[in-house]
Amino acid sequence: MEYIIIIIAAVFVNNVLLSQFLGICPFLGVSNKISTAAGMSGAVVFVIALSTLVTYLLQYYVLIPLGIEFMQTVAFILVIAALVQMVEIILKKISPSLYQALGIFLPLITTNCCVLGLAIIVVSKEFAFGGDPHMLNLAESVVYSTASAVGFGLAMVLFAGLREQLELNNVPKAFKGTPIALITASILALAFMGFAGLV
Repeated sequence: MEYIIIIIAAVFVNNVLLSQFLGICPFLGVSNKISTAAGMSGAVVFVIALSTLVTYLLQYYVLIPLGIEFMQTVAFILVIAALVQMVEIILKKISPSLYQALGIFLPLITTNCCVLGLAIIVVSKEFAFGGDPHMLNLAESVVYSTASAVGFGLAMVLFAGLREQLELNNVPKAFKGTPIALITASILALAFMGFAGLV
């Protein structure tokens, strides 16, 4: 039951993008089309899930035992950068069109505050609901971060769909482009706040 609560809370209630405002740069930059938003979401989900697993193990089995917790941010950025390079190489081979569509935003996943923020949040949150803290925490941490990444992707794809619809509508000249995108994003964030009563 705890896993279901963690998933609902991470995807809808505490959406990392719409309530914590982590990852706004790709949210606004890659959300012109649903296809590119979905591709970026998939890449972010993959990187966040793997980086959480690796950074959690790194924190509790290397940094803390050696007493070098102060190196956490640097170590996490190195892990995330390596994973993003791997995703970039895979996407270039599997889907060159998606690789081209994502452009500069793909390598920017390394500096996406959503990825680093979730890695740090996961090791700082105490997911212990009882029992041995390390293995239980690892499973719950991976579930939390993956659900948060799915919430990020859901928000991006919904926002991209709304932006595609806005292109077909007659928007006043003063609101075209970034202004209407920001207004739409704020309305989407308000809509997600309605899920707060679920958990």
